[in-house]
Amino acid sequence: MSESEGFFIDWDGNARSVSDPGGGYVCDTDMIAKYVAVNTKTGALVHEGTYYKTIEAIAKAGIKASFVPGSHPWGSKKDGF
Repeated sequence: MSESEGFFIDWDGNARSVSDPGGGYVCDTDMIAKYVAVNTKTGALVHEGTYYKTIEAIAKAGIKASFVPGSHPWGSKKDGF
């Protein structure tokens, strides 16, 4: 099931929107299982995460994450990006 609203934590600890994950990726979300699969446009799985309905839900879970827009690159200089 795809969902256009909600958030997940990327591999750098940033909160990202499931509707605009950036990096040319697309999200497949399952709200019931609270699961997010981040895929390439051809379907290769690149990241899995927990689905959060709101930024406040992330904070309530005890996670300190800054929201980044889809234009923010995945990875960091130390990762070679």
